[in-house]
Amino acid sequence: MCSQKDIGELFIGKPDDFVLVYDQIEQHVMQWQPHSVGASIHSIVFTSKRAWMIIKPMAKAMDIKFYTGEPVDHKLIFKVIEYRDTYANHIRLTHPDEVTDECIELLYIGYTFALNR
Repeated sequence: MCSQKDIGELFIGKPDDFVLVYDQIEQHVMQWQPHSVGASIHSIVFTSKRAWMIIKPMAKAMDIKFYTGEPVDHKLIFKVIEYRDTYANHIRLTHPDEVTDECIELLYIGYTFALNR
């Protein structure tokens, strides 16, 4: 069970650029419906039919994790972790300029994967 938190609390003590990274991602993905957003103890969870993206503000970077049916091979992917029939693809961002069209396109792959499962 997740403990509910205010999203803003997750950015306390983190660089200001992390808030701007989150705001830019949120601005893009809020157009994709249906979905909802909530905060747990250490992360922000985006859900459509199921969780499709998890954003975790860490000390030195924002970890953005999205799920797919196959590992994503792209220069923006920091690491990929396999779970049974899905892959968790991680992107690490530190500055709002890194929220590029390519980055958003990768996140959209995760969003559509969750909708079609």
